[in-house]
Amino acid sequence: MAITSANQLELLQTAEAVAREKMIDPALVVEAMEESLARAAKSRYGAEMDIRVSIDRKTGKATFTRVRTVVEDDELENYQAEFTVAQAKQYMDDPKVGDTFVEEVPPVEMGRIAAQSAKQVILQKVREAERDRQFEEFQDRAGTIINGVVKREEYGNVIVDVGRGEAILRRNEKIGRESYRPNDRIRCYIKDVRREARGPQIFLSRTAPEFMAELFKMEVPEIYDGIIEIKAVARDPGSRAKIAVISYDNSIDPVGACVGMRGSRVQAVVNELQGEKIDIIPWNEDAPTFLVNALQPAEVSKVVLDEEAERIEVVVPEDQLSLAIGRRGQNVRLASQLTGLDIDIMTEAEDSERRQKEFEERTKLFMEALDLDEFFAQLLVSEGFTTLEEVGYVELDELLVIDGVDEDTANELQARARDVLEAQAKEALDKARELGAEDSLIEFEGLTPQMVRALAEDGVKTLEDFATCADWELAGGWTTQDGERIKDDGILEPFDVTLEEAQDMVMTARVMLGWVDPDDLLPQDEGAEDGEASEEAEA
Repeated sequence: MAITSANQLELLQTAEAVAREKMIDPALVVEAMEESLARAAKSRYGAEMDIRVSIDRKTGKATFTRVRTVVEDDELENYQAEFTVAQAKQYMDDPKVGDTFVEEVPPVEMGRIAAQSAKQVILQKVREAERDRQFEEFQDRAGTIINGVVKREEYGNVIVDVGRGEAILRRNEKIGRESYRPNDRIRCYIKDVRREARGPQIFLSRTAPEFMAELFKMEVPEIYDGIIEIKAVARDPGSRAKIAVISYDNSIDPVGACVGMRGSRVQAVVNELQGEKIDIIPWNEDAPTFLVNALQPAEVSKVVLDEEAERIEVVVPEDQLSLAIGRRGQNVRLASQLTGLDIDIMTEAEDSERRQKEFEERTKLFMEALDLDEFFAQLLVSEGFTTLEEVGYVELDELLVIDGVDEDTANELQARARDVLEAQAKEALDKARELGAEDSLIEFEGLTPQMVRALAEDGVKTLEDFATCADWELAGGWTTQDGERIKDDGILEPFDVTLEEAQDMVMTARVMLGWVDPDDLLPQDEGAEDGEASEEAEA
């Protein structure tokens, strides 16, 4: 195909027609044509040459040019597209490195193979432009609901026509076993919009918790207006869900507003979610209260919260246990997702048994360590004493409130407890030194002899070793692997050392060793406040 005046205008007309059909910029199609013509010219003149083509946007005339760049003598690699300053002097008056020399070359005739190649380049460019347009249009709509029409189903994945493009609803994002036929209308949540080398860029979901939240926003005007806020959503798609809501207007009941007159609002959401049962729960700042609400319809007797471990123990009556756990653990699993806490459920009998066991263990500890009879040891435990430290170092008045304990008995109790603690400390210190613990670690403020022994047994024997520890290695913590929370035991965890205390001790050790400048530990905002204060004082 020769580029002649007869088909010059036809190039522009073709470009405009393609751009109109694909809803992209005509300039992109023209650029693709220029690239395809340049590729054909290179196959004619030589692939090493820098051949460029420019199509006039008004007349459609294609101009073929050869570009050569001036380079240093020792950098000359491509003789067809580069030349030295000396070589350039015969073409240019005052050539400098980096200058380019452009000369027009005769147009080429495109053979059948070159024309086919040009067509592929244009189609590829058009497809890329189409994908870019689709990405630009839908990237701001991520996190919203969209209505579409089913085009086809491929290996369980549903391809959906969403207007100016196609989206994909993957098999694992469908509710239960729902199936669709071509031309069925479908409502989905836009979960993600991203650039892909090929295939659809818009990823839909009907199982995402956010899909339910958006449906409620559409059905409940108070949520749309911000009077009611959805604080958390947990779903078992197609089966059951829990949604926590809070009202910022005391005159509006958040649960009643979401349910609607005779359940009309929640029923609209249930119908869209293939009959998924929805529990609407009032949100509460107090974690135990919120959990009691989240475990509805089961009744809860007692809640014990461990904030540091993000765990919570729930005690329920025997007849409420199966209801609290739910079918296949569904109820407690959804409540756990909703609150973000690990939940242990036990019956009142199990809780009583556990407390009885703890009572017996503490009683035995006081009987053996303090040489007390069983009745007196039980009396101490009943009054809330759990460790020897508490007995040995509490105010004397706290022991005197126990029936039958006078001042002499209290002093004797404390003396025995302190003697035992000192003996335990000496034994721990001797063991730590035997294991190789150095004085720098033993004398570090905040570490008891028992802690030093535990560190030495774990290979931490010097202050330098201690300073290299991470806070979670000392205090313990939780990590999430494959969606499951796993406990990491800390060296000092048996001594109730918190993460903050571990962090403070490690940083103190690093300052003592000169690894960290104490000034660097000052919070940035405090420094800023000091600066502002000094500026005000100067003013």
